[in-house]
Amino acid sequence: MAKKKSEPRDTSAAPDEAAGGTATATAERAGPAAPAAAPAAAADGARGDAQLRHELLRSMLLQRRFEERTAEAYALGKIGGFCHLYIGQEAVSTGTISLLRDDDYIITTYRDHGQALARGMSPRAVMAELFGRVDGVVRGKGGSMHLFDRNLNFLGGHGIVGGHVPIAAGVGFAIKYRGGDQVIICFMGESVVNTGAFHEALNMAALWKLPCVFIIENNRYGMGTALERASSIHDIYERASSYDMARAMVDGQDVFAVRGAVQEAIQRARTEQLPTLLEMRTYRFMGHSMSDAVSGTYRTKAELDEHMKRDPIVLLRSQMQEAGEIDDASVAKLDEELKAVVQDAWDFADQSPEPPLEALYEDVLVDTTT
Repeated sequence: MAKKKSEPRDTSAAPDEAAGGTATATAERAGPAAPAAAPAAAADGARGDAQLRHELLRSMLLQRRFEERTAEAYALGKIGGFCHLYIGQEAVSTGTISLLRDDDYIITTYRDHGQALARGMSPRAVMAELFGRVDGVVRGKGGSMHLFDRNLNFLGGHGIVGGHVPIAAGVGFAIKYRGGDQVIICFMGESVVNTGAFHEALNMAALWKLPCVFIIENNRYGMGTALERASSIHDIYERASSYDMARAMVDGQDVFAVRGAVQEAIQRARTEQLPTLLEMRTYRFMGHSMSDAVSGTYRTKAELDEHMKRDPIVLLRSQMQEAGEIDDASVAKLDEELKAVVQDAWDFADQSPEPPLEALYEDVLVDTTT
């Protein structure tokens, strides 16, 4: 099929930079000119230096441009199954993951594209996975909801709501058992807090003093149900008080607010092996999934427009412009570079072959030595 380069609706107010990773198995899968992921650098009271702000802006914008093209690919039938976009929530993934070491762990839900890119997964390998092709990060077998990269300690998107939270506690237990000082970051949506697995995992993490950082990405709606209609507690970070666990509510649209809270939680996990629950108040600018209307059913266009005024990419870009760190010309140039990275990922995925029929019987069982 011919390459398609038509532009989808631009969901940021203006172009910016972006970042992405190249840490996959081969240089071919990583692709040319994919920018480096934001480094783990300490948050500071001065809101970070100019270089850090550029790297954070890159990471957020790569996720945005990638997700816009993902929406286009899904509409064209190149991506099948379920597909949940991360547009609007990029400050949470970027701010959190920018503080991690290479040996730290991440586990997340089915809304995982942005977090995978922020961690350094190749845009080529992620797009090929979405297309269901053999050059995907899990050889086309996981799709949108199940990105995984052992080399990056990215332990997957998981499709069962809340099912991954006990796994995060298990990873925390393994870290402690082995005497390490890594942390496990566990991303989840706000609807997870009403599941039994959530409470069981938090209780164990607090009781056993595990180095877990639980992050609730509260985007206001569990599918189409507003938080206020599903939870008797609206400040859901207070759920952690039942387990005497450190907790906080964070502005999830401000990448430096995210970094400040996560840095404190990571320090607590590394030095004291104590867990933290953070509620990041964010907002998704798209529907729950690609089959869900953007607005007009359970939320109004006026509500969506109001939240889009606090687009995390626009907020950071505006700070940088006010500080004289970027101008319109440099922003436009960098945005074009990032669009080229995403187009390259599309082309790579489109040319990658589909898995052969016999691949159905591979990776079903694993040989062990124990």
